[in-house]
Amino acid sequence: MRLIVLLCGLLLLTACSAAPDPTPSGPAASGAYPVTIEHIFGSTTVPKAPERIVTLGVTDADAVLALGSTPVALTGFAFYAQTGGLGPWARPLVQGTPPVVLASTQPDLEQIAGLRPDLILGISAGFDRAVYDKLAAIAPTIARPAGTVAYAVPRDVQTRMIAQALAKQAEGEALVAKANDAYSAAVAANPAFAGKTGTVVLPYEGKYGAYTPGDGRGQVMAALGFTLPAGVAALDTGKSFFIDVSPEQVGILDGDVLVMLADQPAARAAVDADPVLAQVPVVAGGRMIVPDLDTRGAMTYNSVLSVPYAIDRLVPQFAQAVARG
Repeated sequence: MRLIVLLCGLLLLTACSAAPDPTPSGPAASGAYPVTIEHIFGSTTVPKAPERIVTLGVTDADAVLALGSTPVALTGFAFYAQTGGLGPWARPLVQGTPPVVLASTQPDLEQIAGLRPDLILGISAGFDRAVYDKLAAIAPTIARPAGTVAYAVPRDVQTRMIAQALAKQAEGEALVAKANDAYSAAVAANPAFAGKTGTVVLPYEGKYGAYTPGDGRGQVMAALGFTLPAGVAALDTGKSFFIDVSPEQVGILDGDVLVMLADQPAARAAVDADPVLAQVPVVAGGRMIVPDLDTRGAMTYNSVLSVPYAIDRLVPQFAQAVARG
C-alpha cells in the first residue's frame, strides 16, 4: 500500500491489463437515457443526463471534459494539485466554476456527499467493493470494468464507458479514433522506431520502477512501436503496472531509449549521481530522455486529450535518441 501511495503521490499510477469494451445496453445505444453500464461491481443505471459529475478516476476528468462537461470535483495526479488537478491539455476546456480537487487516495465520502453529485465516475481508480457500496448510496457510481486491475483501464475502454454514461457514444468514438490516429501518424512518420526497445522509469526510494505496457506511460511507448528490453520484459508478470529494479539491476534497463521521470531537482540529482546507471549504454550513449513535468504528465495520463500533447513533445526526442544508436 505504501508503494502505491508513493507512486500515486509523486506521479501516480495508471496501470495495466486490457479489457473488452463495455457493451451498450437498451436505450444507451441510441444516445438516450436511462443508460445501464456493466462494471466490476455489477451494473449502474444513469437515469438522466448528469449535471453534477464527480470523477474519482485519476484520468477520468479528461474524457468528461473532452465530451463537453465540467466535473464539479475531480481526483487528479498529485503533481497537478496546484493547477486544478488537470494538465495543460485539459484546463482550457473547464467551463464555469473550476472543479474541486479531491484527495488522490481514499475517497472522502462526506466531502463527496456534500458536493451533491448525480454521477460518480471511478473508472481509472482503485476503490474496493466496500467503498463502492458507500459511493453508490450517494449517487450512481461507475467503477472499472471486470477483468481489469485497479488503475488499469485502457484509454479506449475508459473513454467509451464515460461516453456511454453521458449518452455521447458517437463523440466518444470520435475521440478514441483521433487519439489512435495520432499514434498511427507518428509511427508512420518514424519507421526507425520499429523494432526498438525503450522503458519509462521512475526513480524512488533509492531504486527504480520500470513501467509495463499496461500502465499509461508504458502504453505510450508501445503505441509508438517500442517494446520493453528483454531483461525488463522477463520480469513482467502482467500483474502489476511497474517492475522494481534495484540499483544493481539497472543494466536490464538498457535499450534504444530510456525515459527517466526525474523532472524534480532531487530526483534528477539522484539519477545523475548513480555511477552504475551512468555506465549503462543507453545512458552513456546519450539516449536517456528526462521529460519536463507536463510531458511526463501527458505520458502518465495517456488520455484522449493528452495523447497529442505527449506525441508532439516526445517523438522528436525519441527520433534523436534512436538516431544516436
